[in-house]
Amino acid sequence: MAKQYWLVKQEPEAYAWATFVKDGRTAWTGVRNYQARNFLRAMKAGDPVLYYHSVSDKKVVGIARVEREAYPDPTATEGDWSAVDLVPEKALKVAVALEQLKTDPVTAEMPLIRQSRLSVMGISEAVYRRVIEMSRGEGKL
Repeated sequence: MAKQYWLVKQEPEAYAWATFVKDGRTAWTGVRNYQARNFLRAMKAGDPVLYYHSVSDKKVVGIARVEREAYPDPTATEGDWSAVDLVPEKALKVAVALEQLKTDPVTAEMPLIRQSRLSVMGISEAVYRRVIEMSRGEGKL
């Protein structure tokens, strides 16, 4: 099966990239949106995940990897919700700001822009690669 690419969002005040790196892994729990839950269920071990600081920072700041595929979310008291385990891979050399993503022709149509409330989303390989390029300071507009 082909590798899939993902983006997860978190407020840095709630769970910053630096905390994730210090922890070394995390259970991605608490998702209560059906579309985001279905994305969690589609994640496969080894899939790359962009880590986005939402609300106050609005930047892609790191790359994580799916370590454990979907399992029942232990924080759910009712309903059919899922969680995955993520591990941090590396921080981006240069964080990629939302404003850059909105103006780049490759990333402008990504779900982060079109469905800004979604906390977990699939992204194309082209978008993933472009964000990585942008994080190296390449192709600035």
